[in-house]
Amino acid sequence: MNTKLATSLFVIAASLLPIAGYTADTVTASPKAYAKDSVITTKVKAELAGEKLSSLLHIKVKTDDKGVVTLSGTVKTQEAADKAVSIAQAVTGVTSVESKIKIVAGK
Repeated sequence: MNTKLATSLFVIAASLLPIAGYTADTVTASPKAYAKDSVITTKVKAELAGEKLSSLLHIKVKTDDKGVVTLSGTVKTQEAADKAVSIAQAVTGVTSVESKIKIVAGK
């Protein structure tokens, strides 16, 4: 009886081992890094919302694990796009800013 139980448990454990190894490989960033990225994103969004330019509210913000902020969306003028980039650069923790903002004059 004990041998049967031990054999069954060994077979179950051996079949679950590849699953445990796979889940360990899929984790790419630590929770600490993810929290840091989301804090930077939130700070940039708050600074953009604090400006009096309504077109800055249409900008999307993403931050990677190295502190690189990517801005995307549309604004009315080049000045608004430049302002968004300078606001993002001034936030603590931002290492660089990549602008994918499009200027749409009729917006």
